[in-house]
Amino acid sequence: MKLYISTFAPNPRRVTMFIAEKGIAGIETVIIDLGAGEHRSAQFTAKNPLARVPALELDDGRVLCETRAICTYLEGLHPAPNLMGEGFEERAFIEMADRRAELHLFATIANSVRHSHPGLANLEQPQFPAFGASQGEKVREAARWLDGELAQHPYVAGERFTVADITAFCAIEFARGLMKFRPSAEGMVHLQAWRDRIAARPSAGRP
Repeated sequence: MKLYISTFAPNPRRVTMFIAEKGIAGIETVIIDLGAGEHRSAQFTAKNPLARVPALELDDGRVLCETRAICTYLEGLHPAPNLMGEGFEERAFIEMADRRAELHLFATIANSVRHSHPGLANLEQPQFPAFGASQGEKVREAARWLDGELAQHPYVAGERFTVADITAFCAIEFARGLMKFRPSAEGMVHLQAWRDRIAARPSAGRP
């Protein structure tokens, strides 16, 4: 299999962190340079017409796209350690936490950065700075929600590390890098403590 990713992009990082937590070996990594527009090349859009990374090319030639779908496929191939839930009930609650982290935290961070950071102007045309600023406020709302969740349990979905922690961590790290967001500076002590614990995991290092 081949995994198409890009350096520093948060969605590919979610997949590489998932792979590292699983201890999966043997997947070839192919770097797509977003700054150079390689994701829009005919060669890559033949694999993913939406011109997005990550993309996982299977051994039979099919290409699986979308971060959560790729992780679901890999969870099926490598069930242990389990990151998505052991039974339907746990799976449902983990998926709820993961979707909340993705839709309310990750997506708003991405919108804020893509519409307000000058370095991403070539990826987001046109940029709408006012929208980016408004999304930045929504990032704080979502982060405060997550801080409250982490005051009640040690991980995003409850008592153990799951895919929801990967989603939220990659979102927070993206915000740290391009929004200079620091939970502790805004009184979110539980979110900061969780972030620091996840950052210490071997899987959190850059691939």
